[in-house]
Amino acid sequence: MLDGREGPGVAMAMRVVVAVARVRGAAGLVEISGAHIDSCLYHGRAGLDFARRLLDLGARVRVPTTLNVGSLDLVHPGMVRRRTEHEQEVAEEGRALMDAYVALGARTTWTCAPYQLDARPARGEHVAWAESNAIVFANSVLGARTDRYGDFLDICAAVTGRAPHAGLHLTGNRRGGLVVDCRALGDKALALDLTYPLLGYLVGLRCGAGTNPVLLGLPAGTDEDRLKAFGAAAASSGGVALFHVVGLTPEAPTLEAALQGGSVPTLTVTSVDLRAARAELSTARGTRLDAVSLGTPHASLAEIAALADGLRAGAPLDPRVAFYLSTGRSVLERARAAGHVEELERAGVRIVVDTCTYVTSILDPDDRVVLTTSGKWAHYAPGNLGVDVVIASLQECLASARAGEVVLDDGLLG
Repeated sequence: MLDGREGPGVAMAMRVVVAVARVRGAAGLVEISGAHIDSCLYHGRAGLDFARRLLDLGARVRVPTTLNVGSLDLVHPGMVRRRTEHEQEVAEEGRALMDAYVALGARTTWTCAPYQLDARPARGEHVAWAESNAIVFANSVLGARTDRYGDFLDICAAVTGRAPHAGLHLTGNRRGGLVVDCRALGDKALALDLTYPLLGYLVGLRCGAGTNPVLLGLPAGTDEDRLKAFGAAAASSGGVALFHVVGLTPEAPTLEAALQGGSVPTLTVTSVDLRAARAELSTARGTRLDAVSLGTPHASLAEIAALADGLRAGAPLDPRVAFYLSTGRSVLERARAAGHVEELERAGVRIVVDTCTYVTSILDPDDRVVLTTSGKWAHYAPGNLGVDVVIASLQECLASARAGEVVLDDGLLG
């Protein structure tokens, strides 16, 4: 491939893979069974030029490849604003970039949660996934093996079917580096969905990139949506790419197994810490509320069903509060078949696919205070959009959207 025997496009991609492997000190390359591409999100002209160069040189992906969110909702083309020159550029060039990745042979999935699709990697399977929450979920919950891949390297791995044999592809680099003891939180806090993004935010800050936390004391029934929320927040606040949950995730049947026989420090987390994390993530003050944004990472079918149940159980939403739900196309179709989509739209929920509300111009410019259940959205939106946020439970989001102002349960976290 490197010598050009399989064409100039493959050679270009392999030059990138080999160069990164050398920088990482990898002994060689590893064959991958799939890839997930983040570089289909438009950040500037260089990204489009790179994709088109690969295309012009005849490159195509050689492993099953899924696509992360793009810069447009192609199903609802009027969802993204095009009022300013920059917004118009993102709309036009962003669409061209999305088209280029489809032409390279990737699936039109447009989701940050590829683990919700019909095929996902098995334990021990090597893949090249980009998008921080997808990376941490694949490594931690599925037990697959991927390093943190970013723009350009992700598509080059997909084109060559190879990745540097380094980082989290190696068993020794997957050992736990910090025990996070959650037992002091108690059953009440551990039964709340809100606990998991707050816990992830805290753990990410403490670990940073390169340390794999090992959670001790989470309930045996902790579901994938809560692990998704934890991982997404930890990846956002600290670059965490792998975590273990003792007795729950594939590589942590015991604490000793997660630590690979080593000894590491312990961090004990309490409800006081959760309340502090909520206060730190919530930049808004007062009761003003303009919008609610759910589904970062993309909402699962269970999360959509829970929202539908919550809407059914109370008063109508205040029409002054914009209410957004982001999800992937495949999940949207399942939700539609279950009758949830019609119910949500009838209640005034605006459904977003193919993109996300914190990476493109969807919210109205006058929307200055936004409620969210997502630690990831709360972490990034103030910097990306210039809005103030409040992180809340689903029940608090619904109560607030009905009241037209922020309504929080001060005793929720104990």
